[in-house]
Amino acid sequence: MPVITNIDDLKRLHKRRAPRMFYDYAESGSWTEQTFRENTSDFDQIRFRQRVAVDMTNRSTVAPLLSQDYAMPVALAPVGLTGMQNADGEIKAARAAEKFSVPYCLSTMSICSIEDVRAHTDAPFWFQLYVMRDEEFVDNIIGRAKNAGCSALVVTVDLQILGQRHKDLKNGLSAPPKLTPSTLLDLSTKWAWGLEMLGTHRRTFRNIVGHAKSVKNMNSLHSWTAEQFDPALNWDTIARLKEKWGGKVIIKGILDPEDAKKAVEIGADAIIVSNHGGRQLDGALSSIRMLPSIVEAVGGQIEIHLDSGIRSGQDVLKALAMGADGVMIGRAYIYGLGAMGEKGVTTALDIIHRELDTTMALCGKRDVTSIDRDILLVPEGFEGRWS
Repeated sequence: MPVITNIDDLKRLHKRRAPRMFYDYAESGSWTEQTFRENTSDFDQIRFRQRVAVDMTNRSTVAPLLSQDYAMPVALAPVGLTGMQNADGEIKAARAAEKFSVPYCLSTMSICSIEDVRAHTDAPFWFQLYVMRDEEFVDNIIGRAKNAGCSALVVTVDLQILGQRHKDLKNGLSAPPKLTPSTLLDLSTKWAWGLEMLGTHRRTFRNIVGHAKSVKNMNSLHSWTAEQFDPALNWDTIARLKEKWGGKVIIKGILDPEDAKKAVEIGADAIIVSNHGGRQLDGALSSIRMLPSIVEAVGGQIEIHLDSGIRSGQDVLKALAMGADGVMIGRAYIYGLGAMGEKGVTTALDIIHRELDTTMALCGKRDVTSIDRDILLVPEGFEGRWS
């Protein structure tokens, strides 16, 4: 096993171990992938201010998210098909998050169901909801998340219409994978992945199969999911879902100050500044570039998290200094999961925590909750002057 010192090391192992269609699913954006690329490259434009001769002892990265303290202000984002990156992937990721003391968020489009994850964990997790046309299904899955003791409902609002991701179409993405000649050739080189998959019965979308009335087999599942994302989703719908849930609600997919204000108006507990990892509207600005204007518009009225582009503890610190209360990581932990299962997720969290702690100290700060923009050097015009 090579020495692993950063997230890119896990990414290389993930690419080597996972079938191409599932690695590409994680490592892709829509259309030209401009936004996908800039989510990470825009972080590179921001620099740190080094401060010296400051007492760096007794440092703390503990911070609250939704009024609960965690080891660091980092949550594992909802990622569809996680259980195809590694057998029982959602269970493994949730267990790693629980042991590390960070939040885990389960996707509607997970391979392991809400009940599967609940049965294998003790700490409450968050549940991410895609709003579907089938209102009965939506109401039922909210009820299932309640019964499982989920501590927050994360409503994704930027996937009313599915963005086109060329790699997924060319690879014939499906769960489980369709056995075409090209897929069989790829799988023939991924023995470790295949053997682990043979050892589990969780190989399809278990939050949907057996729960959506019109889904009886794989063919009906594919047609159901293709038709179900609700293009009519609006703020009234979100308010209805919030009322039905009755607990903490996070709105994911905010990329504009006006939408952030709407989230405040309906009484959301938090928003996630996100462009869906560059997988929806290609040509949109990066999350980190949009963060300051959203903080200015609603900061202090609502908890603000940032998603899309975080690949290191330094990125985490930059987002916090720019005004985020917390961040979500998706690809960073998926690389670890695809590379080494639960151990890989823990490794990813260890890497990010170590980088966050060390960089914070070298910027002259001992407590992550005291981080502000004073530790940064931000280029003039970073947010852009757009007309």
